[in-house]
Amino acid sequence: MMRLLVASSLRFRYLVLAGAGALMFFGVTRLRHVPVDVFPEFAPPKVEIQTEGQGMSSAEVEDLITSPMEQVLRGTPELDVMRSRSVNGLSQVVLFFKRGTDLLHARQLVQERLQLAVANLPASAATPPVMLQPLSATSRVMKIGLSSDQYDLKDLSMIAYWTIKFRLLQVPGVANVPMWGERIKMFTVQVDPERARRHGVTLERIHEVTSETLDFGLIPYSNAAKTQTEGFIDTPSQRLPMRHVQPVMEPGDVARVPVQTVGGRTVRLGDVANIVWDTWPLVGDAVINDGPGLMLIVEKLPWANTLEVTRGVEAALRELQPGLPGITIDHEIFRPATFIELSIHNLVRALLLGCLMVVMVLVFFLYDWRAALISVVAIPLSLMAAALVLYLRDATINTMVLAGFVIAVGVVVDDAIIDIENITRR
Repeated sequence: MMRLLVASSLRFRYLVLAGAGALMFFGVTRLRHVPVDVFPEFAPPKVEIQTEGQGMSSAEVEDLITSPMEQVLRGTPELDVMRSRSVNGLSQVVLFFKRGTDLLHARQLVQERLQLAVANLPASAATPPVMLQPLSATSRVMKIGLSSDQYDLKDLSMIAYWTIKFRLLQVPGVANVPMWGERIKMFTVQVDPERARRHGVTLERIHEVTSETLDFGLIPYSNAAKTQTEGFIDTPSQRLPMRHVQPVMEPGDVARVPVQTVGGRTVRLGDVANIVWDTWPLVGDAVINDGPGLMLIVEKLPWANTLEVTRGVEAALRELQPGLPGITIDHEIFRPATFIELSIHNLVRALLLGCLMVVMVLVFFLYDWRAALISVVAIPLSLMAAALVLYLRDATINTMVLAGFVIAVGVVVDDAIIDIENITRR
């Protein structure tokens, strides 16, 4: 069989050369679009749902949110495993589907059942469930550190939130950009219990007045909630809606809001609380270059190319850098694309060294440049054929595949030398 194959190849050598050229051309054009990642997608299709429960303990979150959510989602078609976790103020339900299930189809099935779950949740304490973006099994494609000697962490957080984060979300393949150490700047009413007791003002009254100050309460059916009509004016041509805009722009404006009258004296919010720009209580923080800062975690979609996403994020950061004076951006903290680039570099180097070794051995022993040329062509052609098989099977080129290619170079080089030497000798 081997003799027939060699004889046929020599007889139809021009056809063999044409087929090899077509294989290389097709491979080069197709492999440019193959997804590249650090590891393969080893996790089954996953859908994660998070629901906030403001002010709830872990037990209350489990009883009022997580358990009803599990009851509704339990019968989802093609569901394999369902896991949940309840912490203070947050419910997390993760659904793992059977391997081979289309992820977008699974998300559609879950979304249909979420509409039923909303009716079973406490309206006064839980926000609507949120289905998180689809993420790769190794979702973190880059960690970006932000630090500044010019801005404090609250101002830096606002710049990162409104400028950097929204720009990175526009990069193709980016699913989400959460921030560690984020300090969103907001009005905070820090009640002093002693001052409130001295003026005879309850915490409930302070809460009610603060909500009505911005005309947007926290409880859906409070007086400040947007459930009532503010009025309108009819003209001969149109109806003009009325909207009451409160003149609240700074913490000092909130501090002048009256709370109640005690003994003929008006007690204001500033008398019982400190109204300042501050942020929410932090659960964690970020340390950048031995100092305070922010950490942006770039997460990618399951079908995204790690190299393309990384290059897109770095290009976006270069565009933003001139407009961010005084802010240091470090995008080398965690960069999986470096491992991929290093693996590709090692593969190319091993391929070149293997070709050089083949040429030296064949020329030295056989004194035949044509035999050496055939062996040199056979090495990349063999690897290209293997890569096309992976492409046709919708596989991902990752560091494990590249490592296998590097090992295969040794086998291909050995076969190229031995086979050419045997064919020439016979």
